[in-house]
Amino acid sequence: MNTGSATPTGPLREDGAPTTLRLSRAQRKAIVAGTIGNTVEWVDWALYSIFAKIIADEFFSKSDGPVALLSTLAVFAVGFVMRPVGAAVLGAYADRHGRKKGMTVTVGLMAGAGFVIAITPSYDSIGIVSPLILLFSRLVQGFSAGGEFGSSSAFLVESAARGRRAFAGSWQQVSVAGGVLVASLLGTLATSTLSDDALHSWGWRVAFILGGLLGLVGLWLRVSVADTDSFAQVQGAGRTRTNPVKAMFVEHPAAALRVAGITVAGTLTYYIWVNYLPTYANLTTGIPLKTALLSQTLCLVVFVIALPLVGVVSDRVGRKPTMAAFAGGFTVLAWPLLHLLGNSFLSLFLVQLVGMLLILGYSANCAVIMAEQFPAEVRATGIALPYALAVALFGGTAPYLTTWLHESGHSDLLWVYVSAASLISLVVYLTMPETKDKEFS
Repeated sequence: MNTGSATPTGPLREDGAPTTLRLSRAQRKAIVAGTIGNTVEWVDWALYSIFAKIIADEFFSKSDGPVALLSTLAVFAVGFVMRPVGAAVLGAYADRHGRKKGMTVTVGLMAGAGFVIAITPSYDSIGIVSPLILLFSRLVQGFSAGGEFGSSSAFLVESAARGRRAFAGSWQQVSVAGGVLVASLLGTLATSTLSDDALHSWGWRVAFILGGLLGLVGLWLRVSVADTDSFAQVQGAGRTRTNPVKAMFVEHPAAALRVAGITVAGTLTYYIWVNYLPTYANLTTGIPLKTALLSQTLCLVVFVIALPLVGVVSDRVGRKPTMAAFAGGFTVLAWPLLHLLGNSFLSLFLVQLVGMLLILGYSANCAVIMAEQFPAEVRATGIALPYALAVALFGGTAPYLTTWLHESGHSDLLWVYVSAASLISLVVYLTMPETKDKEFS
């Protein structure tokens, strides 16, 4: 893709080279296309956790409610097992054949699996076949999500002007949060306007169908966009690797470990605060699900608006201080935040809002900091695979673990897990090299 030369309007770096701050028209178009396509893909992924309790009733036996919910969340976690597989296969595909082709495959798989979930008959109709179809669909979605992060992150960061890489990369997470926001809006609309019978019988299925249709829009957008200059240069110079996964591990092992360490606290707090907190609050405090979803929706609006602004801050002050603020904040505030969670809208809103504001330090930086660890020929794989492994271990298990702690009477221990993970990532952030001004191919 010919992104055009950006205008060197920024201050000079120490080596005398200009720090480019202005995005060209072609670069802005690429970022918009990448963001919208990624947003609609994540609608399908987020709908599962939003309707977890209803899916538990539809796809599992109603004889034991807590077991059905835990089974539903186990399927959610198992979907994450496929993320490293998808990261390895689709990340390598994007490094060999281009970011555009990689992103086209992922959105098609995600939308198709969403349609399957929407039309699958309930457990009462077809018995054990129903949860098996659900499991297969989530495995496909996990495979897709595993490849999506590396391809879309590489695409967005490679489309940026020098000095705007964090700003451009932040739109990867804007699109993820935007997908969760759209899913949350669908959930809020469904739970607020439909009776319980209508919501269980067909309302949640309509939400999944709409998510699948949005996925087709994302597919169209991705087919219409060109690839990045970075990939074109790698391809033109004959630097594409036959086995990007092997090249990533052999030639860049420290960078791969660093990406995993960067991800630990980010994925854990993200899946608790951004995805699962409405369901968790409903379980632990009794707050109505529609009230919890309204709080989530309002907080997500603030989160999405603030993400690019924190990306701009990162481009100015660096990756390390902004990420350290996130991890240090959760290390200290996990206990008071989780103990303040109550059954009122205000308490839930404040807990969600403070948590999401802290997560900005991670989400605005994760795409760019991971992209800056690797050269273009292994960048999509290098971002996707270590990230997916960490997400599978810490993100995918978060809803299951939080529910299990509640069911076993140990909800008060969740803060220990969050603080410990945040402390691990804080050490990684403080000891990693600053990459804000790193040369980028």
